[in-house]
Amino acid sequence: MNAMVRVATLLLHLFAAEVGSEIIDVRDRGPVDLRTFECRDINRSSLIRRVCYDRARGYLIVGINNVYDQFCDLPPPTFDSLMGAPSMGQFYNRNIIGVESGGAYDCRSHRNPARSTS
Repeated sequence: MNAMVRVATLLLHLFAAEVGSEIIDVRDRGPVDLRTFECRDINRSSLIRRVCYDRARGYLIVGINNVYDQFCDLPPPTFDSLMGAPSMGQFYNRNIIGVESGGAYDCRSHRNPARSTS
C-alpha cells in the first residue's frame, strides 16, 4: 500500500508540474520564449528548417542553418501563404525579407514585440 501512495504522489507531481517552454536565441534580439508561438519543423524546403509564428502579435521567427531571424508585424495571411507556398524559400526571399534593405517586416523598422524570456 505504501508503494501505491508513493506512485500516486509521484504521478500527482508529474501532472502538476509546469511544462517548460523552449527558449531560443534570435539574431539581433537575444533569447525568445516560444511559449506563445506555433512552431513547425520544415522538411520540404532546402532553405528554411523551422518556422515559429505568434499569430496574435504578428511575430515570425525563421530558422535557417541553426540561425533564427525575426520578423515583425507579419499579417496572418502572409504566414499562411508562406506555409502553403510551392517554394517556401522563394516566397520567404521575395515577400518576407524583400529586396530592399530593411525588408518589409524587418523588426528594426517595425514594432518589435516586448522582450521577454519568461
